[in-house]
Amino acid sequence: MTVISVPHAFDEEELYVDLRSMFDHPLYLKCEGFNFAGSIKLKAATEMVEAAERDGVLHEDSTIIESSSGNLGVALSMLAASKHYRFLCVTDSRCNLPTRRLMEALGSQVHIVTEPDPVEGLLGARLAYVRAVCRSDDRYVWLNQYSNPGNWQAHARRTAPAIAAHFPDLDVLFVGAGTTGTLMGCARFFRAWHRPVRVVAVDAVGSVTFGQTPQRRLIPGLGTSIRPPLLDESYIDDVVHVAESDTIRACHRLARHGFLFGGSTGTVVSGAMTWLDRHDAHDLTAVAIAPDLGERYLDTVYQTHWVEEIFGGDLLADPASGDPAAGGRVHAAGGGPTLVT
Repeated sequence: MTVISVPHAFDEEELYVDLRSMFDHPLYLKCEGFNFAGSIKLKAATEMVEAAERDGVLHEDSTIIESSSGNLGVALSMLAASKHYRFLCVTDSRCNLPTRRLMEALGSQVHIVTEPDPVEGLLGARLAYVRAVCRSDDRYVWLNQYSNPGNWQAHARRTAPAIAAHFPDLDVLFVGAGTTGTLMGCARFFRAWHRPVRVVAVDAVGSVTFGQTPQRRLIPGLGTSIRPPLLDESYIDDVVHVAESDTIRACHRLARHGFLFGGSTGTVVSGAMTWLDRHDAHDLTAVAIAPDLGERYLDTVYQTHWVEEIFGGDLLADPASGDPAAGGRVHAAGGGPTLVT
């Protein structure tokens, strides 16, 4: 029996889904959404808040402020409520409505940026707002997930060692790239491990993280409009870019087997299957990290009208199976994910 007194004391670390029955390649999906924040961001949030407390940065009258597309905002909302801090989340119009309501239910304030910076997009506008607030009132404490070492250290200390303990023969690890905290923490850990592990970053088409041309992105989570300061590409072996249409196909394919995952997870799974297919990798031990679950995407990724309006009515059709909701096998051809090596 598990008994806790604070919400961040519970975080399921040992749950994996074997995807080999759903896709053409064996892949173990590490599920990070089973905690009270609902995503992997609980780890980074806890690490950054506790470091700020140890350093004496956070005080009784402090207000935490952070820019987030959603999941980190929820994790910080939960921690702030538990630790009796005020929290202001600066997000933008892509943040899912259920996510915004969840933060507000936990007692946080949410500021929504609607006008993008002409060069750095909505993220640039969010960061400009955070900086302006901090200049106006020194009670605001910006944890800055984009450059805070606690972001990647949380995963070097917890996420990667947990994977290594269960998969001592690991060959390849797929990690989504947002702030690159999870990516860099895992990559740094496995660079020093006893055997070589290929670390493959999975990014969204339209993200500038790995030097691609910026494009419109509608699904929050992965991808950025500003290169993340935490990123060190020397630790990354390969990069796969996934179109949002393929993210949605992967999410729906998983859902048809009873697994409702979030958009970030759909992107990672799609990218992993593309990489495995390109490398004809049927015998590798492969793990992918699933950052979140799907309930916060019910009004977007899993909403038929939203999908049809944005991507067209035939996106979810699978001509091979005749099942309009099954989604097709992820391929690199035909406008799907592209591989950068």
